[in-house]
Amino acid sequence: MVRIGMDVGGTGIQMGVVSDKGEILEKGAVVTRTDLPFSEQITQMAECALDTLKRSGHTLDDLRSVGAGVPGVADQRTGVIPLCTNLGWHHVPFREEMGKHFPGKPICIDNDATVAGLAESVAGVSAGTSSSVFITLGTGVGGGIVIGGKVWSGAHGIGSEIGHMTLELDGEPCTCGNRGCLERYCSATAIIRMARERLDFYPDSLIRESCGGDASKINARMVFDAARQGDPLGEKVFRRYVIYLSQAINTITAILDPEMFVLGGGVSKAGDFLLDAVRAEVPKYALFKDAFPLPRIELARLGTDAGIIGAAMLQ
Repeated sequence: MVRIGMDVGGTGIQMGVVSDKGEILEKGAVVTRTDLPFSEQITQMAECALDTLKRSGHTLDDLRSVGAGVPGVADQRTGVIPLCTNLGWHHVPFREEMGKHFPGKPICIDNDATVAGLAESVAGVSAGTSSSVFITLGTGVGGGIVIGGKVWSGAHGIGSEIGHMTLELDGEPCTCGNRGCLERYCSATAIIRMARERLDFYPDSLIRESCGGDASKINARMVFDAARQGDPLGEKVFRRYVIYLSQAINTITAILDPEMFVLGGGVSKAGDFLLDAVRAEVPKYALFKDAFPLPRIELARLGTDAGIIGAAMLQ
C-alpha cells in the first residue's frame, strides 16, 4: 500500500507517492494558482496526484490515503481549511472537494510545519523518539508537535502555532495583529530587522560591506556570516537571536517536556554554528536542569521532502 502527500506552497504544490516507511516513490508538481476558485485548484492537485500515482506503478486500489500540508490553519476533524492567506482560501471544504477525486479514501490535512515535524519523526532526525517539537525558522516561524507518533494540533488546529506565542510583552508588531510574537524575534525577517536597526552604529561592519551600504539588501545569511568572522554587529544580532530562540525552547519545554527539538527552515542552514550556540544557551534557562536531562536539540534532515512525507503520513 502507498500514500499520497501534498506540500501546498504559495508558488508551487509539490506532491509524491510515499511508502508506509516514508520513502518517496514518485514525485509531481503543479503551479499554485491564487487566481482560481479553490475547487479548480484542488481539481488540478487531484489530477496531478492521480498521474503521479499512475507513474509510480500503482492504482487507486493500492492507495491508503491522501494528505496535504498547507501554510495556514487546517481543521483535521472537519476537513476544512479555515484560513490559508497565501492562497486566499477561507473556510475551504478541502476534504469534501478532494474526496470527489478519491472516493472512499481518507483525506487528511494539517499545517505545513506540523507535517514537516511528523516527517522528521517518521523518517528523519527524530525517528524513534516518544515526543518531539519541530520549529521551522524561515521568513516566519512555524511549529510541529508530535506525541506518541501522532501530531498534536489542539482542539481547533492551532495547537502548534509556536510562532505566535508572546515572547515579549508589548513588543514588535506582528503580521497576525498582536505584538511581541516569537515570529518577530526568531525568524529570518527578525534577523534582518535587528541588523538594519543597528547598522548606523557600526560603520565598519562586514554587514555594511556585504550589502554595499544599502540596508534594504541585508539578508540573514550576511548577518550569520559576519558573526562567524567576529564582526561586532553580526555577533550582537546573532547572540540576541540565540537568546530569544533558547528562551522559546525553554518555555515549550516547561509545557510539553519533549524528548527532542528539531530546528528546520532556512535559518537552520547555518548548521552547527547555530546549533552549538543554542545548545550552549538553553541550559541557562532550563528548569530542574540538574535533576532531569534536557531535551536533545538537532537539525532537521529531510529538507524540502519533509512536507510531502509528513503529509502522506497524516492519519
